[in-house]
Amino acid sequence: MTSEPRFRVKLANSDEELRAAQALRYRVFVEELGGDGPLVDHDRGLERDAFDPFFDHLLLLDDAKNGSVVGVYRLLRDDQAARTGQFYSEDEYDLTVLKSSGRRLMELGRSCLDAEYRGGAAMFHLWQGLARYVSDHDIEILFGVASFHGTNPRDLAQPLSMLHHNHLAPEGLRVTAQAASFQDMNLIPKDKLKRPAAMRQVPALIKAYLRLGGYVGEGAFVDHAFNTTDVCLVMDTQRMNEKQKVIYSKGVTA
Repeated sequence: MTSEPRFRVKLANSDEELRAAQALRYRVFVEELGGDGPLVDHDRGLERDAFDPFFDHLLLLDDAKNGSVVGVYRLLRDDQAARTGQFYSEDEYDLTVLKSSGRRLMELGRSCLDAEYRGGAAMFHLWQGLARYVSDHDIEILFGVASFHGTNPRDLAQPLSMLHHNHLAPEGLRVTAQAASFQDMNLIPKDKLKRPAAMRQVPALIKAYLRLGGYVGEGAFVDHAFNTTDVCLVMDTQRMNEKQKVIYSKGVTA
């Protein structure tokens, strides 16, 4: 980068800011990862869907580049989901165990950074903003789908099996992939796992959630439209140990 970034985190509060978030999502999810969808606007370079109007969109801006949007997170609280009729990830996962818990829920999604800002402090700042939002709204459980690139589970047998054996959610948090599209993650016996190789295939975002004590649900979902294999991550903020709370409150890359 030609100048030191000056980060600022805020919620999108205009159509222009939402379009900037959708443009970044297009560059990442469509151009980089080969995704698509019925409402994706290829002419204007916008990755969008029918849920966008109901979500809060957390933006990371770089004021050294005229406030360019360089990171995004899409957030849907349970009270917002009640107005839409469902959470986004309910198309992939049965969330009954969470929805019947009586606890404050929030779904995370569409997390991405501009390629130029990966591996540095950007995610730290975005997560600080997320932590403030969670605190402001008294959120207890965070969840959402996170993705591996590619749609052949056999190519992902090591990491999927490692997540299943080592990070499966306890029953009270264990969402399950919808039966019609359930992809078993238990593809390799635990004693046959090659953990270093498996971890190399795990995307950075999933590793970050695991560091914070996150779990995965039962089963994966193969999303052919987005060219991904999805797992559902669940994080109970009240179950974090002290070290995890420090990491979370200061930013996941701390």
